Amino acid sequence: MKVGLVGCGFMGRMHANVYRLLEGASLVGVVDKDAEKATAFASEFGATVFPSMEAMLAEVDAIDICLPTYLHAEFSVIALEAGKDVFCEKPMALTLEEADAMIAAASQAGKTLMIGHCIRFWPEYAVLKAAIDDGRYGKLLSLNLTRFGEFPFWSSENWLGDESKSGGGVLDMHIHDTDYALYALGQPVEVQSWGTVDDRGPGHVFTTMGYAGAVIHTEGGWNLPSKTPFMMSFRAIFEKGALIYDDWVLNEYRPDQAPKTIEIPKLEAAGGGNISDLGGYYHELHYFVEKVSKGQPLETVTPETSRASLALALEEIRQIKARG
Repeated sequence: MKVGLVGCGFMGRMHANVYRLLEGASLVGVVDKDAEKATAFASEFGATVFPSMEAMLAEVDAIDICLPTYLHAEFSVIALEAGKDVFCEKPMALTLEEADAMIAAASQAGKTLMIGHCIRFWPEYAVLKAAIDDGRYGKLLSLNLTRFGEFPFWSSENWLGDESKSGGGVLDMHIHDTDYALYALGQPVEVQSWGTVDDRGPGHVFTTMGYAGAVIHTEGGWNLPSKTPFMMSFRAIFEKGALIYDDWVLNEYRPDQAPKTIEIPKLEAAGGGNISDLGGYYHELHYFVEKVSKGQPLETVTPETSRASLALALEEIRQIKARG
């Protein structure tokens, strides 16, 4: 699979690092509005610089979109209508109308559209999902999902600080855990959200999701002081045990047994940002390449599940703003 990458920023670099490791796919072209950045990026990764995505379409099989959120729908639809399979970074879009346009374009073209909800593929979170599904610790009783850090200052022209382009910290960062909650247990019976809003938009959220016999509580955002380390963690309590992921270590706890650390191999990332492990990005792009190459439909994440996650995140934002 010949892949063209649109957007040579932090996430574009993560994806480019993955394509170096993947069999069955190669990064052949890149596009970025900053020509100097694109040239240096292409030289580093052995790709060709193109002046626009449209100019690159004839040379690639698939398009990988690592652009600011407000451009996701526009560029995805263009690529899909040109007959290209598309991998697009999360969140899917800023609005449900944009998400629907993306889904319609993929359906009409008969091409694959996958949104980069990488936490579904993150190795520690994959262990948790398997435990929920196979019942190895009994029924899940409660799950806490946490994700926070300093404001991501590295975005081009500070687009993340503009709510009209990013949706704020809730839509850009916290949606990882919103999406994972839906992946783990499906649609909740009830959702209650509280949070804070500043000049960058909804920056921090606390959400409780009620299920029949279980509860998920999430916290996330980026309104902490500068130099606050990025952290993501979970605490899953089951009838007969617990899984706790904290400080980048996953531990298993069972009654009357010594705690056990579950070892997860790491794939080192390069290029800054808040993540040093390529694991989730590698597994999601490997999945995309494999499904497209084999002509198989997506299962782990679909455009419809990505739309559902966007809808729930937007409801969280609505509640935060309504509470003042």
